[in-house]
Amino acid sequence: MKGKRTNLENAECGIARSLQVIGDWWSLLIIREAFQGKERFGEFQKTIGLAKNILSSRLKKLVEQGIFRIEADEGNAVSHRYVLTEKGHELYIVLIALWQWGESTCFQPGESRYHVVDRRSGEQIARLELKTEHGRDVGPRDFRIAKLATAEEASV
Repeated sequence: MKGKRTNLENAECGIARSLQVIGDWWSLLIIREAFQGKERFGEFQKTIGLAKNILSSRLKKLVEQGIFRIEADEGNAVSHRYVLTEKGHELYIVLIALWQWGESTCFQPGESRYHVVDRRSGEQIARLELKTEHGRDVGPRDFRIAKLATAEEASV
């Protein structure tokens, strides 16, 4: 028996709220395919190999969450396209971070056959780095979560 999924939409953590929107692997794979130019239900189904009912459910949720918008398919009056919104496009950095982490930790040396490259030059994308607002490098032990001051606290 499956347990009921916890609703994270009101969590105080940005990671938790993000997972509420895109927290299952199918959603991220659908978004990955959209960045590769896929827009139609059948294209997603063919490339991911996901059952139609699950794909339908995930696409519906991604539309409801504003990751995709539905547009008419000029070539087919009974079909439509799923187009990434600005909110959806902002996920590119998440996908690149996951890709790079996966390349460095989930493959044996020489096993990976793909790289993320710049569309124009074909040059491989450099490893992502975190920096402070003033440009200092931030490593895995150099950050913490800090609470924002409320308007009342800031005025004191």
